[in-house]
Amino acid sequence: MPVRPRALVYGDVDLNLIDGSAIWAQGMVQVLARAGCEATLVLKAPIRTGRLVDPLRALPGVTVRSPHAEGRIGGGEGMTPRQAAVVLTEIDAERPHDLVVVRGRRLAGKLAHTPLAGRLWTYLTDVPQSASAFDRSAKGELRRIADASRVLLCQTEELRSFLESAVPATAGKCVLFPPVVVLPDGLAPRSPEPPRGRTLRLVYTGKFAPRWNTYEMTSLPRLLAMRGVDAELHMVGDKIHDDPRDPGFAARMRTALETARGVVWHGGHPRAEAMRITAGCDVGLSWRHPEMDASLELSTKILECGALGVPVVLNRTPMHERLFGPDYPLFVTSETDVVDALTLIGKNPDVYGLAAERCRTAAADFTLDAAAARIAAHLERTFPEPSETVLAAARAAAEARAAATPVTVAAAGTSVPAAAPGGAERRPLRVGVAGHDLKFFTRLLDYLKSRPDMEVRVDQWAALKAHDAERSKELVEWADVIVCEWCGPNALWYARHKRRGQRLLVRLHRFELYAGWPKQLDIDAVDRVVCVSPHYARLTRETTGWSPDKIVVVPNWVDDRQLDRPKLAGAEHHLGIIGIAPSRKRLDLALDVVEELRRDDLRFTLFVKSKLPWEYWWIWQRDEERAHYEKVFRRIRRSPLLAGGVVFDPYGRDVAAWLRRIGFVLSTSDDESFHLAPAEGMASGAVPVVRNWPGADTIYDARWIHDDAPAMAASIAATVRGGLWETERRAARDQVRRAYGLDEVCRRWTDLLAGVLTA
Repeated sequence: MPVRPRALVYGDVDLNLIDGSAIWAQGMVQVLARAGCEATLVLKAPIRTGRLVDPLRALPGVTVRSPHAEGRIGGGEGMTPRQAAVVLTEIDAERPHDLVVVRGRRLAGKLAHTPLAGRLWTYLTDVPQSASAFDRSAKGELRRIADASRVLLCQTEELRSFLESAVPATAGKCVLFPPVVVLPDGLAPRSPEPPRGRTLRLVYTGKFAPRWNTYEMTSLPRLLAMRGVDAELHMVGDKIHDDPRDPGFAARMRTALETARGVVWHGGHPRAEAMRITAGCDVGLSWRHPEMDASLELSTKILECGALGVPVVLNRTPMHERLFGPDYPLFVTSETDVVDALTLIGKNPDVYGLAAERCRTAAADFTLDAAAARIAAHLERTFPEPSETVLAAARAAAEARAAATPVTVAAAGTSVPAAAPGGAERRPLRVGVAGHDLKFFTRLLDYLKSRPDMEVRVDQWAALKAHDAERSKELVEWADVIVCEWCGPNALWYARHKRRGQRLLVRLHRFELYAGWPKQLDIDAVDRVVCVSPHYARLTRETTGWSPDKIVVVPNWVDDRQLDRPKLAGAEHHLGIIGIAPSRKRLDLALDVVEELRRDDLRFTLFVKSKLPWEYWWIWQRDEERAHYEKVFRRIRRSPLLAGGVVFDPYGRDVAAWLRRIGFVLSTSDDESFHLAPAEGMASGAVPVVRNWPGADTIYDARWIHDDAPAMAASIAATVRGGLWETERRAARDQVRRAYGLDEVCRRWTDLLAGVLTA
């Protein structure tokens, strides 16, 4: 990682106004500074009040730049996305940044076509909130943004999962960056004190808008007085929205702020002062219109209230239930509910104490330190430290190349060497990757490209046997080490054409082992053949007769951080299977398992995520394959036990989001080289249920392996009935992280490319 990564930050937000987006900009800069970055914040609009910006100017390592003050932008209005894209590109050109953190979909769309592409850390909130609103234009724009972004920052798990389902290009790039709650200096969480015998103080801070129910809030003191509860409402903010659907809202809202009974309007204040006002009140209000219940965003205000020990009234949604618990006492759905809840608060101190404690506990995961730790982890993975071992391998390769360089003829006719070994260039290790299908190598390729001690080029073959020979020759001339993904025609070509001293690694999958290419491969030209499991390493030795010294085992990677997400309710009764074609995947045995379970408990359901067999022409043209699947689907239609018990989900890259609903992942195959699905399930917090196919015991612990479908069903039933699911899934997650986590597999590939991994 750079000694101190340089971060450029811009939000399409006006920092003169206090709202959630402005608070985001302030919090993001604080988090980056705490995580060790040198942060530069670029302002959208001229500063009229320093209440949000001044605290940032005082932070070490933080620079605040105003394009208006610098004369880059004229007038007093905020920059448009087009102007901001130009300004950010100019500022970066002065001294390039390692990451560019931006908020605003239109802005990110503009930046996708600038030199900043590839370094963008895009914070996405202003996206369609439902599948019906996601038209082709929105999908295309977000796909371009995803392609140009190194990281996509999502506020909530709901938003991340929705994006990955709607826009496949976002899968694997989305990471969580929840709201950040920073308490001002000198302000600490208070002890919950029920408002006994005094005025109940309610508080709202933020913008005033129709769907935020801010006008309706101004009636609460009057309605509570009718219940015998003396209350006053403190409202902080100066941003009153105009709404084309309700032209009179702004005037009506202002009148209520100024004249409504029991309403104290404080106007706009710096964030610290707004939080001090909140801390002096009893209950926060985040009650919104039901249209907002489907929102994929989380309000910073409810977290601020929680951090201050102030319970908050809010809508009941799945997101809020997961955060506060389904029995949180201040969930509401209507104005009557709000009045009922506040009346209860005023008369029942135990309810008040429970609500305050739930809010305080929920806010604990959203502190500045927690956010800085998240960002630091992303920075560490994005900017790996250079390895002395890799640099040594690069030096050795450069010296070998220099020593092998033929003499050149000087102008005077004297022969001199082009370079001496001691004068070899100092450079990264040059790694070439060649293959027709790199889908199993993508994250490794991203990792290798991110290393400062490696330079990577890809020779993408058009098909298994089709490539640009000139491009392949250029790679041979350039690379120190070449990786052939698949032991196919690409491996045969590079084995014939590699340079002396150049290292060649070939990764062999099950597909090639039973084809003819390994027998044609000049194994003496290959330094290492990489297999993904000990079982297939043994089969490779037996099938080819190659020396054991040539074969090394490096397992498939599992992106454990991406897959580790909270489970949805009911997951313990949901079985999952990923990929059901060809027939050796044995969907019929998975049906045996779920049928057996549903004899006693109809909550058990099998979810199938896969292309369907007729979508593979090479499978569907075979009579025996068609007969197998016709029998299987006929059984699903006719079995009373399977009715409503099998769900087919489309094939796609959104596996991490899909696994949130899955409690057990099945592997019922006749044979596999590795079978990644159970490992991905384990990383997601699901329990693997593996049939004892050959070599399964060399990849998965014996506790997860079973002889047949009845044994698999019995294990699942015992785990759920015995209340062991939580324990088992934690054990599975820990196992897979140690053995197949992406960081561990990347470390082994780094050693392999440097020439130090030999077994």
